[in-house]
Amino acid sequence: TILPFGFGAADIRSCLKILGDDLSKVDKKAIIRSLKLLQRENGCFRCVTSEEDDMRFMYCACVISDMLDDWTGIDIPKAVEYIVESQAFDGGIGLRIGAEGHGGTTYCAVASLVLMNKVHELKDMEGLTRWCVYAQGKGFVGRPNKPADSCYSFWIGSTMKMLGIYHLTDINGNREFNLRCQTPWGGFGKHPNVHPDPLHTYFGICGLSMMGLDSELLPIDPRWGITLRAKGGVENEQNEAKSGEVEAK
Repeated sequence: TILPFGFGAADIRSCLKILGDDLSKVDKKAIIRSLKLLQRENGCFRCVTSEEDDMRFMYCACVISDMLDDWTGIDIPKAVEYIVESQAFDGGIGLRIGAEGHGGTTYCAVASLVLMNKVHELKDMEGLTRWCVYAQGKGFVGRPNKPADSCYSFWIGSTMKMLGIYHLTDINGNREFNLRCQTPWGGFGKHPNVHPDPLHTYFGICGLSMMGLDSELLPIDPRWGITLRAKGGVENEQNEAKSGEVEAK
């Protein structure tokens, strides 16, 4: 039997952590067995055995393995090779090998490498840094020549946080843009003056949290996209908040 995987499985476990669950009732061995069945020969992961593979599911597999503290379900060398080969000519990282760089998939790739302690194996770190920096104006864009979008304050902001280059962001400009995306109904839209939705509200707030200018927002772990308190308790939150960022290993 193939267990549910992809965004759904990873999100369910994130929700359980946010709600304070210790995952003791989760069938961890079965989940790890399912990961082994879902990794392809090229190193990437599928959502289910009959579907396409791409960087989103690579990230889900890595987060699941990190949450369960069991990496035996992933062939790490193959996974790392796939990610490294997916870096585009301009420094960004694509959905799969040969695809253009994109803010969301660059995040998935970098977070996966950080979780595997392999980010140093990227071939063009200078290009990746340049790509991230050029993706910002007042807000961040997911691809060149696209309008700024509030969710990329998390996707690209977290990437820069994990790489230790968040100081290169225009924090005040990014905060101003995100707040302009907040609507009279309270949520955030992807752009100013559009209807809000849960996704952009969540990631817009995560982006604001990383900026560190709003003391009422709890600090987040950029690798998992949830608060440090939810990830590992108050002590972990205090220790990691002092450093201001998660250093790439």
